Amino acid sequence: MPVSLQSSRSAWWRKMPDGFSLPENFSEWSMPHSIEAEQSVLGSILLNSEAITTALEYVKPEAFYLEQHKELFRLMLTMFTGADAENMDVVVILNEAVRLGIFENAAEGKRYLTSLADSVPSAENVASYAAIVAEKYCARQLAGVARDLLKEVAEGTESAQNLLDSAEQRIYDIRQGRDVRGLVPIQDIMAEAYHNIAQRSGPDRDQFIGAKTGFTDLDNITGGMNNSDLVILAARPGMGKTSFALNLATNVTRRSHKTVAVYSLEMSMEQLISRMLSTEAMVDSHKLRTGLLEPDEWVRLADSADILSGMDIYLSEATGITVSQMKAQLRRVKNLGMVVIDYLQLMDAPMKSDNRVLVISDITRNLKLMAKELNIPVLLLSQLNRGVESRTDKRPMMSDLRESGSIEQDADIIMFLYNDYYYNKEKSQTPNITECIVAKNRHGEVSTVKLIWDAQFTRFSTMERSEPPAGV
Repeated sequence: MPVSLQSSRSAWWRKMPDGFSLPENFSEWSMPHSIEAEQSVLGSILLNSEAITTALEYVKPEAFYLEQHKELFRLMLTMFTGADAENMDVVVILNEAVRLGIFENAAEGKRYLTSLADSVPSAENVASYAAIVAEKYCARQLAGVARDLLKEVAEGTESAQNLLDSAEQRIYDIRQGRDVRGLVPIQDIMAEAYHNIAQRSGPDRDQFIGAKTGFTDLDNITGGMNNSDLVILAARPGMGKTSFALNLATNVTRRSHKTVAVYSLEMSMEQLISRMLSTEAMVDSHKLRTGLLEPDEWVRLADSADILSGMDIYLSEATGITVSQMKAQLRRVKNLGMVVIDYLQLMDAPMKSDNRVLVISDITRNLKLMAKELNIPVLLLSQLNRGVESRTDKRPMMSDLRESGSIEQDADIIMFLYNDYYYNKEKSQTPNITECIVAKNRHGEVSTVKLIWDAQFTRFSTMERSEPPAGV
């Protein structure tokens, strides 16, 4: 008679004190940690307060296994980033630790702090000690994911796909060094904030500020394509928003030397490449469609194809893709610098509803979370309502965003493209001038930038610079 699932489970699983189950052969298993390494990190800081700057490159308070060590490191961090940095020594730390209840009394605290300082072989090796602490912390986090996954599998309340998505997300968070368990004291991130500001002020500042778009006036307003930003680019058909997005993609990867991913949900990858070749080689896009090129144009086309092939640009024409599917793909892209999505209304969402406003709102909210999670700018193209056509002044406004919902709330920057000649061919004297209207900008002012639109080469350029791109 076969053994029942319940009886086999009760025989194979052992109940743990915290309420989850593990196989019996793991009965002696304990969470990874190194008390000696933790003590050496703390002792190094006691001997030389500057050692904390090195330790912070590897660990944060949560990385310590013993609660007492967590609180001691947090106290040291608070003092180092505050007014007491210059007076940070064993006596000062002892008094504050007793006041905070880290030690029961001064005698106990003095003994322990003294032993920490005395047991350190060399404060100069703090990086090695901190690396061990970080390694053990990472292992404990992975064990936590495995523990929770085993518990959820045993409960049988989640589908395999949900469990897979959850596990992948949590492992990704560990890899990125993010703690998503709860609130973080401000003092824990103060030193990191100082470090980031210093990097943006240093000689390599271009690596830590927004990626340059190649449009000087636009960069002066927005600061470039900033990490974690959701940027909306919207326009009525015929204004060149896809071409502008491709121009931005090539400019960003050319200047930042980072990878740009382009999701085209409307056009094929071959169509995208044709536009990019037309822009790069300065060859009429119509000639590319007909194949009637002059000998010198074939030469420019070959040179430009070689240049574009060397750029870190990835293309996808997947239709109906969801944000979660997109995020799973992007996590595997190395040195990712920006994502372009053309366009919002063609994306799919797990939410099944006849209310498109709710569906679009769910998509934009998740795209903003994706930009923040991957720490990259996301350029999202969007359609506009037809109501624009019925107005005398047809310049777009934020209320014209189609199925707007939360688009205005979720976006950090909202830009519109508008060409007056498109609507007023008889009156307009500037058929090649397109306005880039920055209608929302969380980083500064809103304004309008005038761009030169060269339709035959599907290319935009700034007013003050209209020569061919570098390499042509």
